[in-house]
Amino acid sequence: MDEYSRECLATFTARRIRSQDVILVLADLFLIHGIPKHIRSDNGPEFIATKLRKWFDTLEVEPLFIEPGSPWKNGYIESFNGKMRDQFLNGEIFYSLKEAQILIEKWRQHYNKIRPHSSLGGVPPAPETIRLAG
Repeated sequence: MDEYSRECLATFTARRIRSQDVILVLADLFLIHGIPKHIRSDNGPEFIATKLRKWFDTLEVEPLFIEPGSPWKNGYIESFNGKMRDQFLNGEIFYSLKEAQILIEKWRQHYNKIRPHSSLGGVPPAPETIRLAG
């Protein structure tokens, strides 16, 4: 989740997420968007793993960990998680991992390109059409 634009940059759906999975997803995002100065995350094992922290060190990316039990300190992602749960996950039953991956990615695209965001004045963070300044 980009804290500035509110765009969900990626989802990764798996039965188990390891630090190597996080590195691969972030590496793709860094190639597309550039290397950030900071990455905010919870203290999940995939985010505090030595391998990931060493990789961050080589790229000079500072991890910003929220305190355990303090989800309000990562409000943007908690808001996103709540919306995804309420508007999508609570109404779905996935019969396979592949189905979950496809439907979750489709929802992410809807969230970014179609769904209006009140914090952005009622427009999506990455609309499908670009409005020209008039």
